[in-house]
Amino acid sequence: MNEKKKTSLANEHIESVRLKYVKLCYHFLVSNALYLSLILTLFCLILTHPSTFAAREMFLLSISIGFLATIYSMRRPRQNVYLVNFASFKPGKDRMVSKELFMQLCGELKFFTQESLGFLNKILERSGLGERTYGSAAVMKVPVIKTMVEARNETETVMFGAIDEVLGKTGVKPGDIGIVVVNSSLFNPSPSLAATIVNHYKLRQSVVTYNLAGMGCSAGIISIDLAKQLLQVHGDTYALVVSTENLTNNWYKGNNRAMLVTNCLFRVGGAAVLLSNRSSDRCRAKYELVQTLRTHTGADDRSYNCVHQQEDEANEVGVSLSKDLMVVAGEALKANITALGPLVLPVSEQLLFLATLLLRKALGTKIVKPYVPNFKLAFEHFCIHAGGRSVLDELEKSLRLLPLQMEPSRMTLYRFGNTSSSSLWYEMAYLEAKGRIKKRDRVWQIGFGSGFKCNSCVWRALKPIDPTTEINPWMSEIDEFPVEVPLK
Repeated sequence: MNEKKKTSLANEHIESVRLKYVKLCYHFLVSNALYLSLILTLFCLILTHPSTFAAREMFLLSISIGFLATIYSMRRPRQNVYLVNFASFKPGKDRMVSKELFMQLCGELKFFTQESLGFLNKILERSGLGERTYGSAAVMKVPVIKTMVEARNETETVMFGAIDEVLGKTGVKPGDIGIVVVNSSLFNPSPSLAATIVNHYKLRQSVVTYNLAGMGCSAGIISIDLAKQLLQVHGDTYALVVSTENLTNNWYKGNNRAMLVTNCLFRVGGAAVLLSNRSSDRCRAKYELVQTLRTHTGADDRSYNCVHQQEDEANEVGVSLSKDLMVVAGEALKANITALGPLVLPVSEQLLFLATLLLRKALGTKIVKPYVPNFKLAFEHFCIHAGGRSVLDELEKSLRLLPLQMEPSRMTLYRFGNTSSSSLWYEMAYLEAKGRIKKRDRVWQIGFGSGFKCNSCVWRALKPIDPTTEINPWMSEIDEFPVEVPLK
């Protein structure tokens, strides 16, 4: 019986391998049909008219090259945008907060009831966060010092720390920066955070600045998209994109369960990204920006209200997370990948998707199951916003990703918590620290945020990233990861 079972398993394995290579062959043939047809045409001409081939060859080659060059130029962006380098901020050890310390601090505060403390502990244990995330100085004190001074100190420490690092990595001088885009969803003082950067680094008077507010955890990709559009109309210059959020100003002091969840998930973090449109920077840049795509479902009331800043029954301000959040996120993701698919998927996957769509309309949705495109054919790496464990579980299932592909997101959530819009850059840094980025690899960043929005950003690696030369928040401990995160 055991021998028969082994034989059966071996046959199944052989069949699955054969099927895998059949699929790969299909994808290759369909995706390269244009090039293969040109080669086949020339080959046929050589066989049928060998004496006149020289003239015909030159004529056809000229037409073919011109045709392909036209298609290529039409698909290229108006001006290439390069990611020269980026930095993710890592707070000091004195800001490290374990689950035990977090609950201890919450217990010493006067405004949480015993029921709320029990709920906080339950959410924290199931959150996917580890024991070495970072809190703000004001929140880690009893009582919490929720003042404008403390809030500014937190944000400036994060922003300046990340910017100093990225300027040090690239050697770019502050005076060379022509564009500054800052996003912070809930903390927006006056003067703005963008103005704070201009003042601190003494940027030139002609610098173009934007300060994005209230756009949630997906604002990091929105900032990249805005910087891209600005770089495509401004001559040789650099764009500095800074993504952060503030705990001090947004610590919830009430007992509404829908608002308490954010206290458990969000932690201190931020990132600075230096972009360039200079062709001379291509040789030293890490990535080229391939595509950005933004999807907004705010016209639907349920989507609009699923992440909402408001006052509770006791007039305490907090961010309420609706029970519909997962459904809304799934619908937003579906809309986003439906629009993104034709831009990034190989033709073979697009044909399968179209065929399934036609069959579902002809035979009915109950008979034919929807076809989920295989995005693993379009991307080598995935960076999904580390919003929470349940969000990552849902996306892993929806996109049919492997544990290895979810690893950057899960480890970022475990090590740094939800750092809002900057989480995608901790994930990118994780991939680099692991030495997984090879030349021409494509990275898909997916961000979710209030509104409700789902945004995508696609990068192509211009060179292999050598982890031994990298400086990022993972380098001193990367060998400890990945770790098993128990489900409680």
